[in-house]
Amino acid sequence: MRHLPTRTTRTSHRGVIGALLAGLLCAAGATVPAVADSPAPAPAPAPRAGNGLALTPPMGFNNWNSTHCRAEFNEAMVKGIADIFVEKGLKDAGYQYVNLDDCWAKPQRNADGKLEADPQRFPNGIKSVADYVHSKGLKIGIYTSAGTKTCDSVGLPGALGHEYSDAQQFADWGIDYLKYDNCNNQGVDAKQRYTTMRDALAATGRPIVYSICEWGENKPWEWAGEIGNLWRTTGDINDSWGSMLSIMKQNLPLAAAAGPGRWNDPDMLEVGNGGMTDTEYRTHFSMWSVMAAPLLIGSDLRKAGPDTFEILANHEVIAVDQDPLGKQGTVLSSIGGRWVVAKEMQDGSRVVALFNETGSAQRISTTAEAAGLPKATAYTMRDLWEHTTYNTAGSVSATVPAHGTVLLRIAADRKWAAHPPAVELGLNGSPLVEAGRTAALTTTVTDLGRTPATKVSAALTGPSGWQVKAASPTGSPALPTGRALTTRWQVTAPAGTATGTYDLTLTAQYRSPAGTRVRSTVPFQAHVVVAPPAGAGYLSDLPQLSAANGWGPVEKDTSNGESKAGDGNPLTIGGAVFAKGLGVHADSAVEFYTGEACSAVTAQVGVDDEKGAKGTVAFEVWADGTKVASTGVLTNAMPAQPLSADVSGAQVVRLVVTDGGDGTDSDHADWADLRITC
Repeated sequence: MRHLPTRTTRTSHRGVIGALLAGLLCAAGATVPAVADSPAPAPAPAPRAGNGLALTPPMGFNNWNSTHCRAEFNEAMVKGIADIFVEKGLKDAGYQYVNLDDCWAKPQRNADGKLEADPQRFPNGIKSVADYVHSKGLKIGIYTSAGTKTCDSVGLPGALGHEYSDAQQFADWGIDYLKYDNCNNQGVDAKQRYTTMRDALAATGRPIVYSICEWGENKPWEWAGEIGNLWRTTGDINDSWGSMLSIMKQNLPLAAAAGPGRWNDPDMLEVGNGGMTDTEYRTHFSMWSVMAAPLLIGSDLRKAGPDTFEILANHEVIAVDQDPLGKQGTVLSSIGGRWVVAKEMQDGSRVVALFNETGSAQRISTTAEAAGLPKATAYTMRDLWEHTTYNTAGSVSATVPAHGTVLLRIAADRKWAAHPPAVELGLNGSPLVEAGRTAALTTTVTDLGRTPATKVSAALTGPSGWQVKAASPTGSPALPTGRALTTRWQVTAPAGTATGTYDLTLTAQYRSPAGTRVRSTVPFQAHVVVAPPAGAGYLSDLPQLSAANGWGPVEKDTSNGESKAGDGNPLTIGGAVFAKGLGVHADSAVEFYTGEACSAVTAQVGVDDEKGAKGTVAFEVWADGTKVASTGVLTNAMPAQPLSADVSGAQVVRLVVTDGGDGTDSDHADWADLRITC
């Protein structure tokens, strides 16, 4: 969907003659062959809906996100990943498919119309690699496109018109999984193209998991359950918070389509590729599991560190994804970027994800009953990342770090009293600190359990050199259900501290009625900020509190460019060039500290010219959590639009760009001539 540096933009390319040919053959119910296919075998009996495979979401590896078509994708890599699956316990955790993506084949078919492996990458052929993977007790997958060529810029042979011969070739090689892409599709109806390959796979007699990769363009969640085992619901993911967040939001509403053998696929995992923090990767893994999404590792595990393996091998989180009931989690609430998503489990429990989209810690809460559990005196509540079990009287609540997710499994369990009470650690007040000045913060430790917490104490710590002093008691002999220990703190960052983000940690210690000692911590982030200068100026010249972008970094005074920092062009909307502003890519959010001292934000906004006729976006300005200005959907055909917002009294101004409601495809947006008055 989006332009990739090493893969051509995923659109069909059709001339007049091709269009006429496609129309004639589609009317006759045929596919459009690139060259003559070998004679198809006698028609097999029509396959029943579902092939009995992928009764839980597929788990495995795919090389694309870490290698694209670079030379490092080769036989040695594939075998090395298979070895690591076994050696690092990933096979035991449930990962089984080692999948090859694009660029495994030679550019042309042989004289018999057959596919051949690239001799440089796979000198011993695909069957040899498949045999090796199978020898490890694993399975292997392969890739091609439901078009005349694959998505790589070289134009490797696709399967359109060759479905039966290619499917048989895959089966002969021992392939267990097919990812079937959508490039160069000649305009042939998607459902028809993907149905033909389904029938071809069925005719081989080999069980092959069928992954439909048409990017959600034709709403496959409405029809693909009768054809494939999983279907992409979005364009390609990339290794950024903005991309992952955008894709998650597109996939969450589609829960009704998922079930055993038929899964919504929000694309592969980026965990370990380096573009996000470990907190963000845990969110990525948590939310994919709650959405019952395929878990296909996209990082080169030969280079991965222990933190990556710790995330990918979390058996308790994997069990959420692999639950046999096959329910995708549903959204209970999402107010102000505070998400509550609940997933029903086969044993009657519920998994609740408390997900914080925002750039600062947030309190997120629901109840066990709201999550779908029956009314009970108390419940057990298991933290799937902390691997600790508590009891709760029914409240499900946590202060969740920026971009973090707390993942809880809750059950109406008669043995709830065997566990210590859950406590919620909270922070009241703004963690925005001006260097050399004292900020007031208030923390809370609240008993959520049915049993009391005793000998409760709280401690707040900051970076070396910071002063953190308690201004009220830090302990309590006992907290019954619903009661809180509230402590006021004075926090001072040393004069001269550079602007930026710094860690604070709130720690609570307490005992259960049985005497069990419990220690709980929550990390917060304090932002050292500088008050904006008086007068009027360009907002792009002020330091950013936080920035999230759908593709590449937010660019200052240039367009997004789409990939690396500094690759943008002059901000240009409808031919008009602007010297100052921000270049972003939907979905995007950029925050600035305004310290209650500013009154107005103005800009000229629109889609940057660098992507031609592509792109649809909408702009929003938020002041301390309240939307104060917005545009309708803007396209590349529109000139720059004036936007102004009253931000009087706001401590933080947030600039948001959404994708216009049609998915993110080349959504390059410009906040041009972006000014603030203070």
